[in-house]
Amino acid sequence: MKKIALFALLLTIGTVVAHAQESRQDFSISASGLIEPYVTSTTDVKVSAKRGIGALFSYRFMLTPRGAVEANYQYVQNNIHYVAPSYNYVVNTQLQEGSVAYVYNRTYHRFNPFVEAGGAALIFYNVRNLQTTSLDVKSQTVIAFLYGGGLAYELSPSFDIRAEYRAFVSKVPNFGDPALTTNQYYNIYNPTIGIAYHF
Repeated sequence: MKKIALFALLLTIGTVVAHAQESRQDFSISASGLIEPYVTSTTDVKVSAKRGIGALFSYRFMLTPRGAVEANYQYVQNNIHYVAPSYNYVVNTQLQEGSVAYVYNRTYHRFNPFVEAGGAALIFYNVRNLQTTSLDVKSQTVIAFLYGGGLAYELSPSFDIRAEYRAFVSKVPNFGDPALTTNQYYNIYNPTIGIAYHF
């Protein structure tokens, strides 16, 4: 009888621990937009970019009830347009993001507002096709500061809808071409909306 009671107690504790571990993680998939601002510089290079669309994949692990670490991967397709008095370049790009951030969140019934900050590597891959007007450009990786905030709405204990404003502060890429150097930093806007699964 004691063995059965001990087994039942251990099974109950194991179930509670497993449930607690399951609720400490989530994975989300979001549609994302990329809005790069217009930039002018002292080198007479002007930069603008088309709006990009892509997908963001995020994994969060809760360290405390209010704090989490998050790892992100994002893919976006867009192109960047450089203008100067003597030339007009278009660089078709695919942007990939790899980032890690600390997330602080609060809970108000089904609403969970949060803010985050961290670091990111932004890889600008140039696509050599008819849209890219210069063959001198190369792919480039820039280090960026990531910050943002958003709101999650709980649909069930396992799922929520997550909307977020994210942004990157980074150096404007020149794709390895000194003629495209701006010596400027800019703020890239990155709104997202998606769904998260808690496990």
